[in-house]
Amino acid sequence: MKNNLRYLLLTLIIAITASCSESEQPVTRLKLATTTSVENSGLLSYLLPEFEKEFNYKIDVIAVGTGKALKLARQGDIDAVLVHDPKLEEKFIADGFGVDRRPIMTNDFFIVGPADNPAGLKIADPAQFALQKIAGTPSIFISRGDESGTHQKEKFLWELIPLKPLGKWHLESGQGMGATLIIANEKKAYCLTDRATYLSFKKKIELLILCRGDTQLINPYSITTVNPARFPNVKYEAATKLINWLTSPAAQKMIGNFKQQGEVLFDPVMQEK
Repeated sequence: MKNNLRYLLLTLIIAITASCSESEQPVTRLKLATTTSVENSGLLSYLLPEFEKEFNYKIDVIAVGTGKALKLARQGDIDAVLVHDPKLEEKFIADGFGVDRRPIMTNDFFIVGPADNPAGLKIADPAQFALQKIAGTPSIFISRGDESGTHQKEKFLWELIPLKPLGKWHLESGQGMGATLIIANEKKAYCLTDRATYLSFKKKIELLILCRGDTQLINPYSITTVNPARFPNVKYEAATKLINWLTSPAAQKMIGNFKQQGEVLFDPVMQEK
């Protein structure tokens, strides 16, 4: 009798354990480093829950500038990196730290500034000409100064003039895009910003778009997996699933539908036909 009870109890425990293991699969955690512009926009909090639910993953997002994100990737501290500086990304891959780079979306940069526009910028000005105007007047320009993708674009545009921005009129915030916009707003200064962050912060600031549309201001975003051959701890399979999902028609449609202030923040690379 006792043996029968023990047998039944053991069978019940095995059945319960099997049932739990089938219904409660362990969650896979994935580390994604990305830019503050992507995080500030709210895009990831809109996109990633769909991916997490479908694949039973949890994405740990680390939002920093592009330079810092790629540094984390070079150290093998993350699994994938989503940034917006093609030259730095190409070097990252050429140096053997990244694989499987895929474009996801684009937006563009704006030069924004105070309503009185003391430098006299015009919307259709070439970007480097607009910066030259700012440098030639008693105006203030706030740079991120943090080696982010936006800061790299700033430096590229100054080099086109060519002009090295020095002096009291050129200030560095050393902070993310949202914080830099707030500082520029307080100082009634000019600033280079990406479309997504500007639209996300539009209600909090009085800065206006004063220059946009130049082809030099196009802002492409790509995602790259950290090279598993270099860092065996990288969750390559999981990162590949994320990349494949972000470039799928469903995710691309979600990106194209994501808006602030009635405007699309990011243009998907896969346009609907």
